[in-house]
Amino acid sequence: HVQLVESGGGSVQAGGSLRLSCAVSGVTLTNACMAWFRQVPGKEREGVASIDSAGKTSYERYVKGRFTISQDKAKDTLYLQMNNLSPEDTAMYYCTIRELQTYSGYPKNCVSALRAGFNYRGQGTQVTV
Repeated sequence: HVQLVESGGGSVQAGGSLRLSCAVSGVTLTNACMAWFRQVPGKEREGVASIDSAGKTSYERYVKGRFTISQDKAKDTLYLQMNNLSPEDTAMYYCTIRELQTYSGYPKNCVSALRAGFNYRGQGTQVTV
């Protein structure tokens, strides 16, 4: 039974910081891509950041330089450190996993695979700025 449980969301003033966590269980993270995306009601979801099994990270332009994605493999936990938050960052934030072997496209990397979809997703944590 796969579970992704996000935590760390809340309300913060503009310029403030939050650290989101995503505890993962029930799935092997070897060769898995992990990512955060966010969604505002009535709008399409948008990517935030991703990290592959080798630790290579990728960020969307609107969070680059402010957000940092990381993972603790020993704890099977994904993090998102968010600094200098602005009202435009207000959204529900979701943790996702894409198993790279389930992606048949090209190039076969996490950025491309995650844009095509994900295998597992958490319930989300609300961030309000």
